[in-house]
Amino acid sequence: MMDSPWIAALLTLFVWWFSTGIILWRVRVADNGLPGDHLNSVIAGIPLLVLGFWAAWISLPDLTAGGIYTAFFAALAIWGWIELAFLSGIITGPNRQDCPPFARPANRFWRAVGTIAWHESLLILTLLVLGVMSLHATNPFAFGTFAVLFFARISAKLNLFLGVPRINVQFLPRPLAHLASHFRIRRISAFFPVSVSVLTVASALMMERAINVDKPGMDVGYALLTCLCLLALLEHWFMVLPLPDEKLWRWMLPAAKSKIDRLNEDANGL
Repeated sequence: MMDSPWIAALLTLFVWWFSTGIILWRVRVADNGLPGDHLNSVIAGIPLLVLGFWAAWISLPDLTAGGIYTAFFAALAIWGWIELAFLSGIITGPNRQDCPPFARPANRFWRAVGTIAWHESLLILTLLVLGVMSLHATNPFAFGTFAVLFFARISAKLNLFLGVPRINVQFLPRPLAHLASHFRIRRISAFFPVSVSVLTVASALMMERAINVDKPGMDVGYALLTCLCLLALLEHWFMVLPLPDEKLWRWMLPAAKSKIDRLNEDANGL
């Protein structure tokens, strides 16, 4: 049954929704907790990172459906830990200040780069490591999965910086509250149609490979990548279309505590 591309598509959809929700939930719980809870979350998640690299390694010679799923989940585990470290404010960038409202475009750009520099550097390093690991490997889908996530995320961040009509800033945790000042809520820029066109073409190419591959098992791998590309495309359209996409996860998150609530708790603790 796991050889079915349709199962791969449904599984990708569920994992995208569930893993995003789990990360947002953990970050919100840490936000409502003690000052060191964000760091504790990241440290507690290190075994997930180690398991991800180990699973990626053992999947390299295995092109069966099981090996491809192992590679896929390995890349997601690595990606998930890095995103948790970012959203927790542990691996971000040297700039943690709000962007002045009337900053010049060049200054605003470099300020924005400074907010995510260490995070992007870690993503690039991980992409290179997985790429080197996958050279001449039978199963390249750990690298392929991470690469799709990486380039889709770069595209999304550029669109947030250049301007889109809808941004869900309510999901930003306290350590990243300054990021909202670097976003632009406005009409789309010329980059948006370019980015959705590239994602659309990439989705079509992945789908074509899933249909026409000549090796058993690879149709599952390309089906997984096709679904990731389509979900990335959907996330881009969420920035434009008036759809309540935040409801996909908001119901599972605890309410964010206000500054007054936290001050009252600190006072009670004293």
